[in-house]
Amino acid sequence: MYSNLPKQTSMSELFFSKEQQDKIVSAIQEAELNTSGEIRVHLEPNCTIDALERAKQVFEELKMHETELKNGVLFYLAYSDKKFAIIGDSGIHNLVSDSFWNEEKELMKNHFIQKQFTEGLCIAIAKAGQKLKEHFPYQTNDTNELSNEISFGGNNEV
Repeated sequence: MYSNLPKQTSMSELFFSKEQQDKIVSAIQEAELNTSGEIRVHLEPNCTIDALERAKQVFEELKMHETELKNGVLFYLAYSDKKFAIIGDSGIHNLVSDSFWNEEKELMKNHFIQKQFTEGLCIAIAKAGQKLKEHFPYQTNDTNELSNEISFGGNNEV
C-alpha cells in the first residue's frame, strides 16, 4: 500500500505532516506555559485493545505517573484504527469531573469526524492546559518534567 513512498517517510507523517506535528508540539508548549502540569501526545498506528487501556499502558511507559504533583495528561491516538483516549494522572483526575474528560473527548471526536485532526487535538490540548492552570498554576520553581515532543509507538517506519 505504501510501497511507492520514500523510505524516510514514517507512518506518523502519513497522518500528521511535519508542519502539523510542529503545530501540536507548539500547542503543548503554549498549554504548559502557565501550569506545572505536563501534557503529552502519543501516536501509533494500531491499538488491538481498548484505547483507554492502551493509554494507561503508554502513560506508564512514558513515566507520566512520576510527575511530582501527579498532574500529567496524555492524549493517545491510534490513527489507523481510528481510536483515541485522554487520560489524566490522579492529581488532575481527582480535581476535575468525568464530564471534563467527556467534553474533551467529544470536542476531539467532533473535529475528527470532520477530518480536522490537528485542530481538534490542539484545541483539546489548550483546554487541558487551561484546566491544569486552574488547579496547578505555574510556580517560579517549576521545571518541565516531561518532553513536549510527540512520542510514537508501534510500527511507525514504512
